[in-house]
Amino acid sequence: MPIKDLFLPLVGQPRGQSLAAIEKCVAVAADLGARITALALEDEVFVRPQVAFQVDPESAEAGTRESGDMQELLNAFTHAATCASVRAQSRSGKFPADQIASVLAEHARFSDLTLVPVKPHDSRTEHIVETLMFESGRPLLLCPEEHVDALRPEFENVMIAWDHSARAARAVGDALPILQAAAAVWVITVAEEPTDAIMRSGRSLVDHLGEHGIHASFETLKGGGSSIGKVLGSWANSHAIDALVMGAYHHSRLNEIVWGGVTKTVIGQPPCWVMISH
Repeated sequence: MPIKDLFLPLVGQPRGQSLAAIEKCVAVAADLGARITALALEDEVFVRPQVAFQVDPESAEAGTRESGDMQELLNAFTHAATCASVRAQSRSGKFPADQIASVLAEHARFSDLTLVPVKPHDSRTEHIVETLMFESGRPLLLCPEEHVDALRPEFENVMIAWDHSARAARAVGDALPILQAAAAVWVITVAEEPTDAIMRSGRSLVDHLGEHGIHASFETLKGGGSSIGKVLGSWANSHAIDALVMGAYHHSRLNEIVWGGVTKTVIGQPPCWVMISH
């Protein structure tokens, strides 16, 4: 099924890289020929009634600043959509800070793909991404703000992080439209010893992709003492990969949170566009 309806959450401050990420996300919608819907949310700041108390100047200033931030994000989205001639719509709202991630997940259920600008090692961004993964039921496309200048909206070179899991298979299924449009696709498994089972699994996926008109190659990588997430990121960088496709949380979520893991590494610092499914 083609990707025709995209969702773009807009949260946080409109710094230079954040605004550039919005423009790149809109460019992806243009390349896919999809509609894109932006939802800008800000914290609902409680202001004490003036009748009984004097208004705290700092609280009032913070509320005004956040409203200005939200409008600036919306303005950047509208400008990018107009320039790219993309079908677009936008909404905004205020919610308590602890509800914003869940509200975004509810809206994401009505899209084919959610695009998420990601700040490196940012706890709020990671919380939003994890909530979207577990509560939206839809795949995500992470846009790394720190690499935004180098990102291309066309996904010509795509790699699949294949660990033989059901979640990885789900990710491949979700990414089929992107994989079919790619010029080159690599199936990558990180393993110290490429066993017969690992080789069979990789070749089987390549064969399955071939039935969808996707010519892919399979390769195994050794960790060499590095984490799997870092190995995948390094390979992606050295091979000019436009997008990485992967499943989320192969291990238990608690184990990932306590010990770290592939998902946490990639969410914390995506090496390129990352399409992730749970």
